[in-house]
Amino acid sequence: MLRTRHTIALGVLCAVAAGCGDDGAAPRALSEAESAALVPADARLAELYENSCKACHTVRDSLAPLTGDRTQWDPRWARGEDALLGVAIAGKNGMPAGGQCFSCSPGDLRALTRFMAGREGG
Repeated sequence: MLRTRHTIALGVLCAVAAGCGDDGAAPRALSEAESAALVPADARLAELYENSCKACHTVRDSLAPLTGDRTQWDPRWARGEDALLGVAIAGKNGMPAGGQCFSCSPGDLRALTRFMAGREGG
């Protein structure tokens, strides 16, 4: 079941995040349901994501960029991965420091940010 969810999530991410088979088309916004279907490939990161990130990063009204939605993440990513890590560590606006993930290391936060920005494994 978990492997099927990962396969579906990876397929959705590749299809909509312009990361696989880049045809030059601009990324499109994801729905909350499409965002919520995405899960990190790594089981440990998936658990951290489920417990700390998903509640806000799959709900448009939270004002957090939706997981996998490159229309929201690409401008942030353009500032640099280290800048995004700094925001994840320090918090910003409604996001608490560390995304309220008390067991996340800086490496975990970097990996989670890469995943949510549609750049997992890259």
